[in-house]
Amino acid sequence: MKFLPVIGAWLRRRAEDVIVLLLGSMFATFLIQIVFRYVLNLPLGWTIEYVTVAWLWGILFGYAFVLRREDIIVFDLLYNAVPDGMRRAMAVAANMLCIVIMAWSLPKAYDYVTFMKVERTAFLQMRFDLLFAIYIPFVLSIIVRSALDIWRALTGRELVHDMFAQPEAAGTDKHA
Repeated sequence: MKFLPVIGAWLRRRAEDVIVLLLGSMFATFLIQIVFRYVLNLPLGWTIEYVTVAWLWGILFGYAFVLRREDIIVFDLLYNAVPDGMRRAMAVAANMLCIVIMAWSLPKAYDYVTFMKVERTAFLQMRFDLLFAIYIPFVLSIIVRSALDIWRALTGRELVHDMFAQPEAAGTDKHA
């Protein structure tokens, strides 16, 4: 089982590569649109469509496969102001709500995605089911992340989200 972290790290780097390619291609497409619209006076419709699709995939793919827990922006002013027991209760309640909403919406989202195979985009003629397919792993990642956060809250792990909290120095005794 020693190879699992190595494989996970390799897959994470490849997912980051996908995001880099999406962002790079978005930028190149944006530049193409500027040249064609403002220099050649020949606006291209496909560039706007591609940038929209790449942005959608970049956001949802990035959250599902690249973003780490500590990279997620949280609004935790109230959360950091309450004692640990209340933090645990808040974390469990909020994450349970996320799981319920996402699990409830998953079958309907899947039905919609598969139904959209009959439609295509205007310029690039991409099937909408392939375009929207990334939403399913996105929803599943929210469910898994929320379940892990519930486990952390119930076991008392990693409750502090305070960005101003200083990490304790190694070897120091808090109770001394």
